[in-house]
Amino acid sequence: GQYATDIPLTTGERSASDGDTLNVSGWVGLPLGRDGFLTLSAEYLDREPTNRAGPDSRQQYPSLPGGGLDPRELSFDRINHRFGLAEAEAFSFFANAGLPINATTELYGWAGYQTREGEAAGFYRRAQDSRNTPAIYPDGFLPLITTDIEDFSAVGGARGEWAGWDWDASLGYGRNELGYGVENSLNTSLGASSPTSFDAGALIYDQITANLDFVRSYDLDAFAGPLSVAFGAEYRLEGYEIQAGEEASYITGDPTKAGGSQVFPGFQPSNEIDEDRDSIGVYLDLEADVTDRLLLTGAVRAESYSDFGETVTGRVSARYELTPSLALRGAISNGFRAPSLQQAYFTSTSTVFTGTPPTPVEVGTFPADSPVAAALGGEPLDAEESVNYSGGVVFTQGAFSLTVDAYAIDIDNRIVLSENLSGATVENLLQAAGINGVTSARFFINGVETETRGIDIVATYGVGTERYGDFDFTLGYNRNDTEVTQAPSSEVLPGVTLFARREIARFEEGQPDDKLIASMTWSRGAFGGVLRATRFGETVDPGSAADGSGDEVLDPKTIVDAEFSANVVEGLTVSFGANNLLDEYPDATSLNPNPAGT
Repeated sequence: GQYATDIPLTTGERSASDGDTLNVSGWVGLPLGRDGFLTLSAEYLDREPTNRAGPDSRQQYPSLPGGGLDPRELSFDRINHRFGLAEAEAFSFFANAGLPINATTELYGWAGYQTREGEAAGFYRRAQDSRNTPAIYPDGFLPLITTDIEDFSAVGGARGEWAGWDWDASLGYGRNELGYGVENSLNTSLGASSPTSFDAGALIYDQITANLDFVRSYDLDAFAGPLSVAFGAEYRLEGYEIQAGEEASYITGDPTKAGGSQVFPGFQPSNEIDEDRDSIGVYLDLEADVTDRLLLTGAVRAESYSDFGETVTGRVSARYELTPSLALRGAISNGFRAPSLQQAYFTSTSTVFTGTPPTPVEVGTFPADSPVAAALGGEPLDAEESVNYSGGVVFTQGAFSLTVDAYAIDIDNRIVLSENLSGATVENLLQAAGINGVTSARFFINGVETETRGIDIVATYGVGTERYGDFDFTLGYNRNDTEVTQAPSSEVLPGVTLFARREIARFEEGQPDDKLIASMTWSRGAFGGVLRATRFGETVDPGSAADGSGDEVLDPKTIVDAEFSANVVEGLTVSFGANNLLDEYPDATSLNPNPAGT
């Protein structure tokens, strides 16, 4: 008959007076049967879009017959783009339950359902743009991509004890459907009769997973502590589906004009797929305190995929205490990742901006084993493989702790998207395959090999005072460097590069080279607060020049967040704060000359 509840409410606004957010959630815990429980929770999110676009200084309307500017250039609202967070509305519901059926066995399960609707803006089509139909949009238009996402997941199982073993058996199912729509747009090739909203199709992914796990400990005289043994098996069945959109979203009426709904052409019947695969894996995990100071762990896993064969991966780790306050730790492992069904089979057409100044092109994404990809140097995808090394020290003294870990990660056959391949040869290949209106092609490829080296440092210290409350300080630092040691180039078409310098530079320099986080958490009675500063190191925005002359270096930036909370009455806590308190923005670049939108 006992139950508990919690109902948090969060609302906020950004300093630019946009992007208002409302977040309401709650849960209730209920008894189930004699000794069981049922927890129900729900959450609602309503987030308005943000916009940091600067004014568009380009000529919007065709010149007058005499060569002068259209008078509407003076009154046109030049904040015509929308750069920022998308509009979103989401609702989710989750249930979790457990019910003992005897002294050694318990039934358990959980299920969740979520719907999310989003709206994001594309690039503005000017009145004089060849992709516009002035009869529909005399002043141009800002096309919007809408998403309607539906998630469902459920797991049911039983766990208990048998002959000294703890066992757990479960069966789970999950499904995600992502429906695309296009609003405030048109299909230019259909002229003035074009609709302005479209159903662009959907992506569906589902998965069934069955697990059986066993765990127990053995007391062995040879070891200082018990030997923990775990083993089990997993079966997984995955399905992936692409559904076509309505005809107006993808057809080409007038072949001299861009076909398909602007900003996101719908999936075509030729894009439709319905593929699945299954895999089975078994594992063994051992852990023991070999001595009072040495802990050893070893694990091995074997998997068999219906489409990628078999693999064996493993991990060995150790922790050794030099003193009660100082310990060393390290690990070596290898990894395997089969290409996802999405990487293997996804196909679509979209508008991508390339070059300087940016020029829109219609880009087709094709499966790696398609005739188009094969003609351009693509091959069926293989699995990624990795080797990982890590080692570090742990120091603890009273309320102070320090961890320092270094790591190295080498990945072979890394899966990436190829360059947007274009030119007369590419267009001829596409037309020969019956694909019209697409001037560039790309596909997933293997062959990129990378080496990453890094270090993580985390220090924490806690202090309590009778007068001022309790303080917890944390200082964390990370630095890592990635190098592309091998990249593929097309062996079919001379001079065609599948993965060029710009994409290599994004791997090597496109992320901050280091990150520093300093935070302080304070609590005193009914009051509490958090102050956190995060410094992102230098990064590079790669340009398209082959010699790197167009690269732009972006300076380090520090983001400060703060929050204060008060327990007003029992069961009611009020919190307020700010993210990016000092209103820090990234550096201006040639492609984003006005990042703050001022």
